[in-house]
Amino acid sequence: MAPILADFTVSSTFLVFAYIAIGILSVLVFVGLFGPGLGYRVSAGVESANDSDEFLHMLEALVDAKINRNTKLTVLTNGHCFYEEELAAISEAQHSVNLEAYIFHPGEITERFVRALEERARAGIQVNLVLDSMGNTRTPKKYFTRLEAAGGKVAWYNGPKWYTLPRFNNRTHRELLVIDGRLGFIGGAGVADQWWKGSKGKPTWRDTVVRVEGDAVAHLQATLAENFLEAHGEVLTDPEYFATRPAQGNGPVLVINSTPSGGGATRSRILFQVLLASARKSIHITTPYFLPDKSMRDELMRAVRRGVEVKILVPGKKSDIWLTRNSSRAAYGELLKAGASIHEYQPSMIHAKVLLIDGLWAVVGSTNFDNRSFGLNDEVNLAACENDLCERLEQDFQRDLQHSENITYEGWRHRPVLERAPELLGWVLQREQ
Repeated sequence: MAPILADFTVSSTFLVFAYIAIGILSVLVFVGLFGPGLGYRVSAGVESANDSDEFLHMLEALVDAKINRNTKLTVLTNGHCFYEEELAAISEAQHSVNLEAYIFHPGEITERFVRALEERARAGIQVNLVLDSMGNTRTPKKYFTRLEAAGGKVAWYNGPKWYTLPRFNNRTHRELLVIDGRLGFIGGAGVADQWWKGSKGKPTWRDTVVRVEGDAVAHLQATLAENFLEAHGEVLTDPEYFATRPAQGNGPVLVINSTPSGGGATRSRILFQVLLASARKSIHITTPYFLPDKSMRDELMRAVRRGVEVKILVPGKKSDIWLTRNSSRAAYGELLKAGASIHEYQPSMIHAKVLLIDGLWAVVGSTNFDNRSFGLNDEVNLAACENDLCERLEQDFQRDLQHSENITYEGWRHRPVLERAPELLGWVLQREQ
């Protein structure tokens, strides 16, 4: 009888620990899905003009980023433009190629990138990749066998390990490419065929990437180095990784890397909230996933009430995530009623992530208007008070508006019942998308 009793005792103990573990995991999942987000409000308003030195230095301190003045910025619109520029830059690399991506999916354009990286690695160039393990579940590790054999390093960010479980929902959503510490590319586009030629019979996505030269490149490199350390355990300290060459620019540039604090605050959300609160003339937003929380909606409506033109450009029916798009529409009502205008892009999925404030400030990068970007993901943005950049991005914005449907409040009120049903999930997606 003794061995049987012993086995029973061991089994009972195991079950107790198993139930405790399941209970803890359930609590973590519940809190992650349904826990309240931070309430952001610029309580005293923004008194300084957003083109003043006082405002610039306040913003610099709040987002913990350095002002760079010797930086040249070039807007690259759509995949056929930015991919060719990136591939050309890789082929000319003399010391290092560093790439961080949430999306790096097998396909025609990705094969070109892998071959270009392999060629540079065989030539003795340092090639370092950081890929998000969740965003690239469809990308097998054997895809990089030849690159690694040539000397390239491929690191997977936040893979499924027991000790990372409490922060498994934290992903790197950054899309960065840095060449020789001298040239960088930042935007919302990963590497996949949807940006190159379309995929699964759908048209090519509309997106924007900015080419960066000059002092700000070192901060893009440092941002990438942060997650390379976390994923690979190596600090990139060779001075050649930061061999910046000053370039002629006409305004201050900030690189804001963002990761959730213990309490959920992020620099990206502070950046967006403060800039919205500073607007006096116009707020023009392009975003693929528009699921603003109450604090963000209130900020936008306060802007409308003080006479600011608020225009929001989002995907139409060609959105890549049907449920997200329909859930997003639940937020339209109070914004439209307040006086904001919302436009749905018709030709294809629009994936550009651009914020324009008063024709003075421009923000480009990886951040969406949703809780994942503002409270869960690692993100990176470039903010510039730079006339040429704002004018160029405003041209794209106006061109995109011409291919969009203006959503009216009355039209929104009378949308079909079948469109309203998925909106019931909007409050969950607002936390998780």
